[in-house]
Amino acid sequence: MKKQILIPTDYSSNAFNAIVYAFKLLKDEDCEFHIFHSYFLVRSAKSNLLFPEPEPAEYKAVEEKSEQKMELLKKKVFELGTNPRHSVLFDHKFGPLIDSIKEKVLKENIDLICMGTRGVTDDIEVAYGRNSVNVMESVRTCAVLAVPANVSFSPLNEIVFPADFKSLYKEKEMEILVNIARIGNAAIRILHIGKEKDLTVKQQDNRVLLEKYFEELDFSYHWLENVSVLEGLFTFVERRNSEMISFINRKHWFFGSVFTNPLVKNLGIHSKVPLLALHDSRS
Repeated sequence: MKKQILIPTDYSSNAFNAIVYAFKLLKDEDCEFHIFHSYFLVRSAKSNLLFPEPEPAEYKAVEEKSEQKMELLKKKVFELGTNPRHSVLFDHKFGPLIDSIKEKVLKENIDLICMGTRGVTDDIEVAYGRNSVNVMESVRTCAVLAVPANVSFSPLNEIVFPADFKSLYKEKEMEILVNIARIGNAAIRILHIGKEKDLTVKQQDNRVLLEKYFEELDFSYHWLENVSVLEGLFTFVERRNSEMISFINRKHWFFGSVFTNPLVKNLGIHSKVPLLALHDSRS
């Protein structure tokens, strides 16, 4: 059965880079890629009472503009060449981004969303653009891979997985990480901030369960002390030149910290490493 991959696009170079990355990452997998654009007029929102409803001509104009850009994008994608294991579908639709993506995920039974970390504005001072953060925080039914604009695909050597072992890891949550590590022949580096001897019985049990998911992979444990989670994570990744970070995205935990932590900008980690957000099924 083909994997269903959704790649949202705003027609920016960052979004196109995510397409290229996904194609190369999954080059040996049977995949159906859904390249999707959502266009919208803010004034059309029912809750927006400050402005009048747009005229039909305005709706038509944004639709035609999207069609033109989608045709140009198709040409660029086809210039990348063909892969007999891949099929590519293109679609664009009027509607708010998050609502449209949620609908698409449900309709197409999407396994993974792959998108750029920043969009058209390309603000280099912003670690993660509003759209990518909103998708990671709001779309809770599948994993999301956020790819920085200046990251070109290279074979994965290792994926860093920060773990506190406080929650029970679910097989469905971990499945996409295990698959990506398997197809890339990448090692999993499990990073814990704290001392191994301080793990509670519950944490030790959750650790054993995690090992079962990784039993057919190359994995190792790494322990750091006297450092915050984010500082330890980003320093660890930077020193090892790791190619990806994957984490269980308990709502607002990671991104809430990112936005308030200057370390991200200081290390520039957001411009170097793709993030694979796995979703806590209890969220």
